[in-house]
Amino acid sequence: MPLGDQAIVITISDEINEDAQNKVRILSHLFDQEKPDWMVEYIPAFTTVTLFYDPLQLATDDVFPYTIVKKKVESLLSTVKEGEAESVRTIEIPVCYGGEFGPDLEFVAEHNNLSTKEVIDIHSSGQYTVYMIGFAPGFPFIGGMSEKIAAPRRDSPRLAIPERTVGIAGMQTGVYPIETPGGWQLIGRTPMRLFTPEQETPSLLRAGDLITFKEITEEEYHNWEESINDENN
Repeated sequence: MPLGDQAIVITISDEINEDAQNKVRILSHLFDQEKPDWMVEYIPAFTTVTLFYDPLQLATDDVFPYTIVKKKVESLLSTVKEGEAESVRTIEIPVCYGGEFGPDLEFVAEHNNLSTKEVIDIHSSGQYTVYMIGFAPGFPFIGGMSEKIAAPRRDSPRLAIPERTVGIAGMQTGVYPIETPGGWQLIGRTPMRLFTPEQETPSLLRAGDLITFKEITEEEYHNWEESINDENN
């Protein structure tokens, strides 16, 4: 379906599941491989891929650019083969849970009638999938979290959440790559940088990545952070 006069939304499924995510990855891989010159960029999401195009490269006297793009996309889709997506990356994110890094850890525990240690054990034992990058630069919407530690968003969002803070909202978990306002329940912080604007590819994560979280001590957190600062100096 059209999105304005310079984009088309390709809907993969009406449901969020692994099959839809795999098809989103396959389609994204196809666009990476083909790189049609009329394509400006594409944005993969939970069940859709939005493709932005340059209408001036496609304009004719009697056919709308959207109609041309739609046919080109359909032609590309006809070449897709199952299993054609890039290999899945698995990335481990170290997290120091609770304390000043995770001021809402106790709330999440009480909300689910668990101890804080049980929340940490559940959160750090799962394997998750990055469904999309959005909201803020490099912010990953990560699905696959256990409903045992699900928690509602805060009634009043915080005005500033420190970068690299790990949060929970509903059945999702995520990491704030930069300081930004937000209403997720904060349970910890990682020393790993997820957004580095000085790099050619600023976002560490991309849609389709598999994520695991590893609990680290506060000492390990500060050692890691110190080594990052040394690299930058």
